[in-house]
Amino acid sequence: MNERCVEIGLLLYPGAQLAAVYGLGDLFAVANRMAAGRGREGQARLRISHWQADEQGHLRRVFDSQPQAPGTPQVVILPPCLDSDAAQPPASCYRDWLRRQHGAGVILASVCAGAFALAEAGLLDGRRVTTHWALAAQLAARYPRVTVLPERMVVDDGELLTAGGLMAWTDLGLALVTRLLGPTIAAETARFLVLDLNRESQRQFSSFAPSLDHGDAAVLAVQHWLQGAGGAEASLASMAARAGLGERTFLRRFRAATGMKPTEYCQQLRVTRARELLEFTRQSIDQVAWQVGYRDTGAFRKVFARLVGVSPGDYRRRFGTAAR
Repeated sequence: MNERCVEIGLLLYPGAQLAAVYGLGDLFAVANRMAAGRGREGQARLRISHWQADEQGHLRRVFDSQPQAPGTPQVVILPPCLDSDAAQPPASCYRDWLRRQHGAGVILASVCAGAFALAEAGLLDGRRVTTHWALAAQLAARYPRVTVLPERMVVDDGELLTAGGLMAWTDLGLALVTRLLGPTIAAETARFLVLDLNRESQRQFSSFAPSLDHGDAAVLAVQHWLQGAGGAEASLASMAARAGLGERTFLRRFRAATGMKPTEYCQQLRVTRARELLEFTRQSIDQVAWQVGYRDTGAFRKVFARLVGVSPGDYRRRFGTAAR
């Protein structure tokens, strides 16, 4: 039977999460098994390799699932990173190698902080990408020509694919299996590994982390007050009065300091508090809505779904612990 081989290279840059490296290898091995079971003529087979810089800064294969096979990678993946400096620029040898791979038509993919290496190499300019929700603001600020979509689990932009949080390597792996081996093999792989095949959003996993280091003391005082009140019942007039500013001046300074309008900020605080109540109490959704400052339960449900990506009821079913 004729066999077409597609090499997927995993880049072992400093700090790369080895659990993801080996997990992706296992996922692709399962996909190969599923494809082989169908026995189709000309069915592609995935070849897995690991690449790492040597002492001279040259990228070399340090593992190859088919060491006798010729060729170069058609896909290169940058795994996630658990280190505290995960978003630091990679060594120049990795940047240069990635540029050469891209120039040769190789598909490049990243998970979590791996997107920073692609951005540092200048490969994400003008692109739509995703990364871990906690790193999205940092990526957008450091590389303003990149459009960051922190709510997305995977963004497929042709020859560049990016995936969100640390465990989104499973989503990226299935996306690549879909592209390289077809949707049927991807579905069979997901079923065998007990994975969700079509996770589109990471919003339900994210948390609101407001900026508190902007240096505007008046705005910071309002933020601390809102945090204590959970954003409930706060009007523009009361926030401006708390800051000792006129409303128009307060609006301008609040947005400059936080990157958000006060109404958007309060919605985030309210929904954050609602998530906690849905997770850890048995209060009804109407009671939760009232407690976080919404008198219109319908409006609460709409805001919650828009910010979290699922309804309050679905969120409780997935993350609630009080009834377990």
